[in-house]
Amino acid sequence: MDFTNRGAQQPHTARSNSTSSNSSSTSSTPGGTSTNNPLKKWGGNAKRVADTPQWLRVAFVTLLFSLTVLAVSVAALLHFGSPSETKFLGEKKVQAIFLTNGQVYFGNIKEISGRYVNLQNIYYLNSQEAQPSANASDAKKTNNFSLVKLGCELHGPYDQMVVNREQVVFWENLRDDGQVVKAIKQWQQENPNGQTCKKDTAQSNSTNQSAGNDTTTPAKKP
Repeated sequence: MDFTNRGAQQPHTARSNSTSSNSSSTSSTPGGTSTNNPLKKWGGNAKRVADTPQWLRVAFVTLLFSLTVLAVSVAALLHFGSPSETKFLGEKKVQAIFLTNGQVYFGNIKEISGRYVNLQNIYYLNSQEAQPSANASDAKKTNNFSLVKLGCELHGPYDQMVVNREQVVFWENLRDDGQVVKAIKQWQQENPNGQTCKKDTAQSNSTNQSAGNDTTTPAKKP
């Protein structure tokens, strides 16, 4: 028998077994993907999310919704202004609002917000230029102010004014012993039934003026 050839074949068999064992250690998984595949890792993360308790997911969604509502509320509050500004309004007091065009109105602020100011029972000052007397040493002209109740103007407005908040420079409460408040109280005493607008007499005044300026001399009777 040939023992030489039999001994020579044994090392070859051992090498083939080691090679097969190494190839089996690096074989693919039953799903056909390698153990280092990132898709398997993503699937594991998704599985962990799916295994999260339902109450925890509900709590997370609720917290996220609450934060969103809070952010929207803060943004709206900063944009439209704080309604707490009304707490500075004096109860049964007269307020004055100063506009960007220099006009000042007096009345009662019924509502104020970041968008508009609702003013009612409105008065304003009318300036009239007074000529100095001939005997006066000071020839400077002075201005006399009179209080006017809103409502009898040519366009016939109601006793209410909604002012754009951006047009209001500032507003303030007026004291009862101030000249404006005293003038308002005096007007209310003189007009207990409210304001009565008189008819426009501009046409009659213009007619009388044209008649007064007529310089035509009547014909003399023979």
